[in-house]
Amino acid sequence: MTRIFTYVAAVFLLSLPLRAEVDIQEITSPGGIKAWLVEEHSIPFTALEISFKGGASLETPDKRGATNLMMALLEEGTGDLDSRAFSAAREALALETGFDAGDDSVSVSARFLTENQDDAITLLRGAIIAPNFDQTAVDRVREQVLSNIRSDAQDPGALASRRFDELAFPNHPYATSRDGTAETVNALTRDDLFAAKDATMALDRVYVGAVGDITAEELGLLLDALLSDLPATGAPMPERVEFAAGGGVEIVPFNTPQSVAMFGHAGIPRDDEDFFAAFVMNRILGAGGFASRLTQEVRENRGLTYGIGTYLVPMEHGEMILGQFASSNDRIAEAIDVVRAEWAKMANEGVTPEELQAAQTYLTGAYPLRFDGNGPIANILVGMQMQGLAVDYIATRNDKIRTVTQEDIARVAAELLNPEALLFVVAGQPEGLE
Repeated sequence: MTRIFTYVAAVFLLSLPLRAEVDIQEITSPGGIKAWLVEEHSIPFTALEISFKGGASLETPDKRGATNLMMALLEEGTGDLDSRAFSAAREALALETGFDAGDDSVSVSARFLTENQDDAITLLRGAIIAPNFDQTAVDRVREQVLSNIRSDAQDPGALASRRFDELAFPNHPYATSRDGTAETVNALTRDDLFAAKDATMALDRVYVGAVGDITAEELGLLLDALLSDLPATGAPMPERVEFAAGGGVEIVPFNTPQSVAMFGHAGIPRDDEDFFAAFVMNRILGAGGFASRLTQEVRENRGLTYGIGTYLVPMEHGEMILGQFASSNDRIAEAIDVVRAEWAKMANEGVTPEELQAAQTYLTGAYPLRFDGNGPIANILVGMQMQGLAVDYIATRNDKIRTVTQEDIARVAAELLNPEALLFVVAGQPEGLE
């Protein structure tokens, strides 16, 4: 990717302290496409982020991997441009693009100079609306995906993660890798790729964020030119799924001197009124780096791992609280015991005033640093929309963090954290585990 926009991002970052808040406009294009816009005309550059809800979870089991392969091929040519010609045209326009497939969405990002906007959007439109999916490119990118699949089969972290998902979400797309398997990926055809594009990239599930040197009227016309020829509707969304696994330990045998453990249980939805209390609690428990309890107890006090972390994972159709660490085969059983003990301690005792204040100070102070350029802000705008957050969320988010109390965390920890329900999936040759 070119670095032509490094200066642009730096200038925008320096301007942030002068603003009371990010000024978000909600717009609707003449063709009915909704978007959120932050105008910033001091520099001739715009970042555009487009996401389509659904993603790889829309696939049927026999077509697993189609969405991932399809998104990787969107930049491999359109019209009379093959992959090299497309890349050259993009470079000539100083156009940065990105195409990504996730479990719950697919996304397209673009960064372009104002002077090149029309040509940049024309090129991007070709990739989105009429990709070639040339067979030579399909075969080449397919082999890259297959290489990733083979690599994951020799990665204890990937093995533990995959088995954890299988146990947590059986009979749901979340249970399997969006990369697919060697069998499903090898069987994919060009027709499958076009079908995957129509299933995922449709106007009934599109979310747009734009930041930069563009007006609301200009953005509306741009979006209609770029997206209006997409299908009106995509594939049906999958059903909601509950975390199905019970507690305990499952071992995935793998020849390695250091085992990798994935652990977790059911989590909390993003729209739950207690989410912020759970968020602050998790910072103290395992998401706070060296400030977290798990790092202190598992790494610093006992030397059982180089690193451990926990994460709230509120996915579109289910949620979990998840953690990961690696430890030597002869000490991983002890590490698991310590994790369970800290899980129980948090559930039973909550947090101290000092822990709460430190977590709130960090979380409120670090938040503005996420707004470090047009691209990250556009991405945040899309994420807010997809999560159903209000347009004033940026201005009110830190207040929600500050109002979390010890009592809130004690109540939420007691309800959410259950050491007996913790599932540990260990890939390796652990000693002392059954």
